[in-house]
Amino acid sequence: MSAQASFSLRGRNPDVLTCIANLSNDEVFTPPELANRILNALTEAWAEDHGGANLWANKTVKFLDPFTKSGVFLREVTIRLTEGLAHEIPNLQERVNHILTKQVFGIGITTMTSLLARRSLYCSKHANGTHSIASAFKSDAGNIWFDRTEHTWTNSKCKYCGASQNALDRGEALETHAYAFIHTDDIKTRMAELFGGEMQFDVIIGNPPYQLSDGGYGTSAAPIYQLFVEQAKTLEPRYLSMIIPARWFSGGKGLDEFRESMLADDRVRSINDFLSASDVFPGIGLKGGVCYFLWNRDHAGECAVTTHFKDWPASTMTRPLLEEGADIFIRFNEGLSILKKVMAVDSGTADKLSLPENRRFDQLVSSLRPFGLRTFFRGNAERTDGDVLVYQNGGTGYTARESITTGAHLIDKWKIYVGRAAPGTGNRDTYPHRIISTPFIGEPGSISSETYLCIGPFDSKSEAESALSYLSCRLTRLLILLHKPSQDTTRRVYTFVPTQEWTRRWTDEELYAKYGISETEVEFIEKVVRPMALDGASDDE
Repeated sequence: MSAQASFSLRGRNPDVLTCIANLSNDEVFTPPELANRILNALTEAWAEDHGGANLWANKTVKFLDPFTKSGVFLREVTIRLTEGLAHEIPNLQERVNHILTKQVFGIGITTMTSLLARRSLYCSKHANGTHSIASAFKSDAGNIWFDRTEHTWTNSKCKYCGASQNALDRGEALETHAYAFIHTDDIKTRMAELFGGEMQFDVIIGNPPYQLSDGGYGTSAAPIYQLFVEQAKTLEPRYLSMIIPARWFSGGKGLDEFRESMLADDRVRSINDFLSASDVFPGIGLKGGVCYFLWNRDHAGECAVTTHFKDWPASTMTRPLLEEGADIFIRFNEGLSILKKVMAVDSGTADKLSLPENRRFDQLVSSLRPFGLRTFFRGNAERTDGDVLVYQNGGTGYTARESITTGAHLIDKWKIYVGRAAPGTGNRDTYPHRIISTPFIGEPGSISSETYLCIGPFDSKSEAESALSYLSCRLTRLLILLHKPSQDTTRRVYTFVPTQEWTRRWTDEELYAKYGISETEVEFIEKVVRPMALDGASDDE
């Protein structure tokens, strides 16, 4: 066997898999450095569970990447096994054949990525080709399977992944994006069909596709990565590790059940959370960041949560994924300690993260469409008798009072308007940022379109101004951030915010003193939350 069998491909400068362009924000190639971080965590977990044993010196362990794209996970696993098994299987060709035929398996997600993965793993797009480093395969595919899979359409949507028939029923010339791993009712039988015989994988690892068009308005898409996680658990591997968008922490579109099951699963032993996806996927904007987790079938317990952001020191805390009284994962370790201090004052206990109903700020916040008007509503340019002022997308207009049947009790009260969409910089997460758009006072006789949420009612202008000052405080907006999964700012994100007495102008200094916020915690808040000017001065990000 030639020296190239030692996988010199990775040793080139630069590694070809660090240069490959991503297909889209939905199907993101994993950089080799990130793949190795995840494999390092797996190595440590195996050693801890097996008396210090070396995972890569075990010739019986089976690995599966069920949605391989560049083949980077399979390649790096094979490199480690080639080194780790050198003593037990001294002959290099015999060792490589054993690893590639008995231990390493993948499922391609498209024709192109299956060929790319085979090139990465076998150094040839044909596993049995002249240039392949394996000499024991009889098929071109080797152990990287791919065949075109079709969606199963029911009422114009795929019954397995929810994809839109209108978007993806495109004929045989184009990819279906019907991923084989999740398009089956019996995944264990399907694995036996794909790889020939009953398969029990010890490790399932990889980076699944993130979303597919669901047929909604415009470019609407639904997440699908959770389907891969759930399916992988069905196969009962010893270890499961995937890198996925972090939006599941708070649920949302199609993710509520997944969030609940993950947060209740004490086999999730570690989560590495990256606040900015660009820290691990350079040039990719995934709002809300990404995370990779390690699930350990046989060892339940609390989860080691590590937060990463650019040059900040990594923060690690071992804790339950779901704190009592919370319905989401509290993303920041430092934020959890601050939240517990707030709860201790306003609910009487730091052990349960819920407020009494009469102390919950979210009770003042409207649902979407507070006055029944859609985002695209445009009022009249001129005011006539009996009209109300409408704050709408792009400015103001007027409409007849009698046309408003929703939220009528708020029309003649003082209130606050705040944009439903928070400010940001494209699809990237930056800190510090404002968390919410700049709120403003709504006078009696005014309403808004769906562009804004309405907060109130307040009995006087001074009360509304007091609440407005409270929303401008960094601590208040940190509490909003802890329940905010995306740019969309709904009533729900105010769940952790307590009400105050609306008799004065609130400042952070007063709030820090009230809740006993330490200097270190203040420093964290100021790193995350940008000051907010209410007087028209610029505080752009």
